[in-house]
Amino acid sequence: MRVVVTRAEKQAEELAGPLRERGVEVILLPVIGIAPPADGQALKAAAKRANEYDWIVFTSVNAIEAFAAELREPVTARIATVGAATREAAEEHGFKVSVTPAKYVAEALVEALGAEKLAGCRMLIPSAAVTRDVVPAGLRERGAQVVVVEAYRNVVPEGAAARAAEVFSEPLPDWVTFASSSAVDHLVKLVDAAILRRVKIATIGPVTSATVRKHGLNVTAEAEIHTVEGLVDALDA
Repeated sequence: MRVVVTRAEKQAEELAGPLRERGVEVILLPVIGIAPPADGQALKAAAKRANEYDWIVFTSVNAIEAFAAELREPVTARIATVGAATREAAEEHGFKVSVTPAKYVAEALVEALGAEKLAGCRMLIPSAAVTRDVVPAGLRERGAQVVVVEAYRNVVPEGAAARAAEVFSEPLPDWVTFASSSAVDHLVKLVDAAILRRVKIATIGPVTSATVRKHGLNVTAEAEIHTVEGLVDALDA
């Protein structure tokens, strides 16, 4: 079985390694590159004022790494993360995490935080330049004062188009995996949809699946547990 891994280069091995252990031929095709925010001063200012907030909400590992790089003192604000990998990354950077929902999706994080008294709370969300508005909108509905700051940008890596043309030539791979909506959006810019319809698609969860379908593609397998491990298991199902 030949499986394409579309994760960013530095994160690809987390998925590729377990697949290889199961005898899969892994094809690396990073379609996401992480670039600095368009306005680096805004991120620096937010990090400097981190302890003026009641909560800091992280929805990705990349946001944690970008934000932590700008910090100059320990954070006393409470920390919420969207999933196990994000929580682990936060703790590795010295953050004490107060809330992580049982389900690893943004909607569940809003519900988990809804158990707290959020009215009037000052909340900071370091985020990608383009992201879903589910978390900030849901928190604002509960009365929180939410500030979203761009921490990084998802870009198409240099050379990705040539690599994609090579990967999706005959014979086509059996599967392509997506661990984020950004990966889907980027790949459909590089590979014709008619070709992608001939390859089975596996996703990390319902949000990514919705993005796949938005582009007129079909989802063959979706991880029941929305983690990299769940994605590996989905390919075995």
